[in-house]
Amino acid sequence: MTNNPDKMDEQKAITGGEFLIRDVKPEEVFIPDEWTEEQKMMEQMCIDFVNQEIVPHLDRIDSMEDGLMESIVTKAGAQGLLGISVPEELGGMGMDFKTSMLVTEALGQGHSFSVAYGAHTGIGTLPILYYGNEEQKAKYIPKLASGEWKACYCLTEPSSGSDANSAKTKAVLSDDGKHYTINGQKMWITNAGFADVFTVFAKIGDDENLSAFILTKEMEGIILNAEEKKMGIKGSSTRQVFFNNVQVPAGNLLSTRGNGFKIAVNILNIGRIKLAGGVLGGSKGVIDEAINYSNERNQFGRPISKYGMIKEKIAKMAVKSFALESAVYRATQNIDDAIASLEKGGMEKGVATLKGIASFAPECAILKVFGSEVLDYTVDEGVQIFGGMGYSAETRMEKSYRDARINRIFEGTNEINRMLTVDMILKKAMKGELDLMGPAMAVAGELTSIPDFGSAPETVFDEYRAYVKNFKKTVLMMAGSAAQKFTMSLAKEQEILGNIADMTIQTYVAESLLLRVEKLAGRKGGESAVELEISLMKSFFFDAAEEISTAGKSALWSFAEGDEMRMMQMGLKRFTKMTPFNIKEERRKVAEKAIAENKYCF
Repeated sequence: MTNNPDKMDEQKAITGGEFLIRDVKPEEVFIPDEWTEEQKMMEQMCIDFVNQEIVPHLDRIDSMEDGLMESIVTKAGAQGLLGISVPEELGGMGMDFKTSMLVTEALGQGHSFSVAYGAHTGIGTLPILYYGNEEQKAKYIPKLASGEWKACYCLTEPSSGSDANSAKTKAVLSDDGKHYTINGQKMWITNAGFADVFTVFAKIGDDENLSAFILTKEMEGIILNAEEKKMGIKGSSTRQVFFNNVQVPAGNLLSTRGNGFKIAVNILNIGRIKLAGGVLGGSKGVIDEAINYSNERNQFGRPISKYGMIKEKIAKMAVKSFALESAVYRATQNIDDAIASLEKGGMEKGVATLKGIASFAPECAILKVFGSEVLDYTVDEGVQIFGGMGYSAETRMEKSYRDARINRIFEGTNEINRMLTVDMILKKAMKGELDLMGPAMAVAGELTSIPDFGSAPETVFDEYRAYVKNFKKTVLMMAGSAAQKFTMSLAKEQEILGNIADMTIQTYVAESLLLRVEKLAGRKGGESAVELEISLMKSFFFDAAEEISTAGKSALWSFAEGDEMRMMQMGLKRFTKMTPFNIKEERRKVAEKAIAENKYCF
């Protein structure tokens, strides 16, 4: 697998979850230093849009000024920002998934607008684009891409959140087969207040699975509740939607009967990785604000950016965000390559896109969890750097703090996504798509043998590659032992699965960061050319090793005992061991560079 689809046959492309058992080379990943000039221009256009159309009006947006958010979405459409992923023949720009992710990141600093944008271009537009028939796509997609029509997605109900397939909204087909009558209630519907097009999920008769329908706002019987009052993202339209005997033409059934749950799951996969891109942009913006304030705020005769504890905060914020960026674009390129490979095999673009993204569903869940928690970390530390001003509603930092919290709930809670991360990888193994058993047994055998410490690493990359291999061993050791211990009841051991998920998340992100820095070193001329990036890498690994060790110990103490406990505890200690270095100095290098540049500059 390479970044060039024409060379993908040189070796079998990596699949979702396979990172646990496969060595990945730096040349196999995409890094942000490889953006084209056209992509950079698009990114800057989006940043300019946020700075001109959103930032000056944040208070007006948060006050839900009538028509304001709708008008901003319309302006985004006029600039082509709503049709990045839409094919040119349907009025869009036809860009690849990676470019659409860059746009999502750049608009991620837009507070409530980012939510409205994501809902419209993602869950609002994509179900029709990827599952609609030719007539439906021709009717709706061009107007959604231009911004003439706005879209929302009606899945969640008062009694069905994460368990979407338990929805109670019903659709009854008329005797003449010409229309469905829909009755039910949906809640937390983003963009509902100004949407023209509603993708609505309901069960037909006594069907076990949901079906999906396209509704438009002029249909009689669609009733909107008042706007919800929320902790954050106050400018985002969020309403309950009631369907009271709404008659929907039979031709508005999206895809086939009973296929709604599959649509929902696949669209959520896209939403999860796109959320990771959005929070990455948000995190970078927060870091910029925090650094700028720390350089301007004087205490005891000098800027607070001169103090060690402030430097440590800035460094940790930057390290986590740099690591997130590395993982987001690694996975995004993997998805783009999978899509290209499927298209090369003759698959239609829309189907290939869905299958390509679905094949990396574990990574989508990983990035959703890690990304939302990185943003939560940066906004929390951002408020702390601002001190009392960070608690004032006059500052953008206070808005960022409140707006960030929803991301751990959006697109499936982080608890659900932690369960999914492990569950999806184990299911791939059970289907024979991943050979986890062989590597897990090899790790078990290694625990009972004399350790082979090998020769001393020649480069920092050799050293950190060995750490990644060991991190993977901890996951395989813990997952293999837990699966053997609990067999079919493992799904009930959520605390242990959560521990294994945390180990998996840290391992994936750590490897992504290593691959990025190593590839960058190759492009720039060796280790000496990437000293700052190596400091970022070392700082992340320091924390990752500790988190993997802690999560592993928590899992281990929850199910192992006796000789097994002692042996695995020794293995955990061995596999999370790192050669000591001065973590304070590595973090200071990162912080001082950002402080000197007065922004996130990595």
